Amino acid sequence: MHLPGPVRSLVAGAAGLVLALGLVPASPASPATAALPAAAGPCPQLRLADHWYGDVGERLQQAIDQAGSCEGSGSDAPVAVFDWDNTMIKNDISDQTTFWVLRKSLLRQPPRRDWSTTSRWITPAAVRALRDACGSLARPGRALPTGERRPQAVACADEILSMRLEQTTTDGRPGFAGGYDHRQMNAGYAWMAQLMAGRTPRQVRALAADARDAALRADRGDTWRVGSSRQIRWVRYYAEQRDLVATLEAAGITPWVVSASPQLWADVWAPGIGVPRSRTIGIRTVLEDGRVTTGIEGCGGYADGSDRIMTYVEGKRCWVNQEVLGIQGPAALDVAPAAVRPVIAVGDASTDVSMVADATLAHVVLNRNSDEVMCRAYDDADGRWLVTPMFIKPLPRMPGTYPCSTEGAERRDGSFGPVRRPDGSVVPDQRDRVHP
Repeated sequence: MHLPGPVRSLVAGAAGLVLALGLVPASPASPATAALPAAAGPCPQLRLADHWYGDVGERLQQAIDQAGSCEGSGSDAPVAVFDWDNTMIKNDISDQTTFWVLRKSLLRQPPRRDWSTTSRWITPAAVRALRDACGSLARPGRALPTGERRPQAVACADEILSMRLEQTTTDGRPGFAGGYDHRQMNAGYAWMAQLMAGRTPRQVRALAADARDAALRADRGDTWRVGSSRQIRWVRYYAEQRDLVATLEAAGITPWVVSASPQLWADVWAPGIGVPRSRTIGIRTVLEDGRVTTGIEGCGGYADGSDRIMTYVEGKRCWVNQEVLGIQGPAALDVAPAAVRPVIAVGDASTDVSMVADATLAHVVLNRNSDEVMCRAYDDADGRWLVTPMFIKPLPRMPGTYPCSTEGAERRDGSFGPVRRPDGSVVPDQRDRVHP
């Protein structure tokens, strides 16, 4: 496989590091005794290492010491990748921005009042439900009054919110369907990016910035009414993640954000944790004449506008390979060579499982009881999975077990089956072991 110059340099440097550290082949120790190899030298230290669960902070520091040059990051530096929602922050920016645009009546009636124009994967039942609820409220291109309290406006807000949160109509019919790969695409997540169609990127970022500011101002635990329901109103950055990002930068490891939220929304949030917009990846919509369209940018050989892949499960791997490592075409869908993969990856949900699994030194998971990623983390096949509770309002222990051996993993057709290790063996059911 041909790799661009910067990636070839990274391969050579990382390969030497991998051999020097004895990381290949991996020698899975038991989760209780597995430890990272001895540090190569001192690097900047995590200030909040003791905020992480058990020895997670210590082991993160070991990974930083091993991979970092300790001289600041550069173009050939090793990388770390982070999910965004509920990983770098408490709560979810797609939720909060959706709540904001509904409260402020910022969504627009689609062309011809035809909601099929908003997504190639939206179902006829959803198109009818949205037209029935919203069609009489505004002319095409005009704002829908979803923030008003009159019954029809509330019904419209409820229908859109159900499509976002449940991916169904309010009466329970599927909102999205079709022949896409459910390990590369989530049509409901993509829909919120597509509903920004017609605006300029600057206008979308400004809208997201207003939603961000409101969420950061709200008191912890606040809710507000959206349509007929009450929804979470607040978001907080995690100080521990801001500390980790700063330490990585100082140690010569370049952090990236890879989010399943819309790119233009993530753009305004990531700099607050120390990651610039230039190193932020989200659901990217195609621009036409300087304005957002409903088309989704492609990766791994999928064409722009085919709407078949986004930053979701294996799609996250693709976007890391393509945008961070420079691997182009269908090869971006494959697991990259170990020498160039991110050294640390952090996530909280099964959306992140492929990206987190690809890291070579530390797979870090914030415990939100998401089946597939927790099955992989607790199975700890290579001894490098690190689990920590959420830093704000962590979840209690989940009763019972994760259904790893039966239905812990989403299949490509959207059904569920067993979680499998890279060698094909089935992960046994796991108990929740890391919690407050």
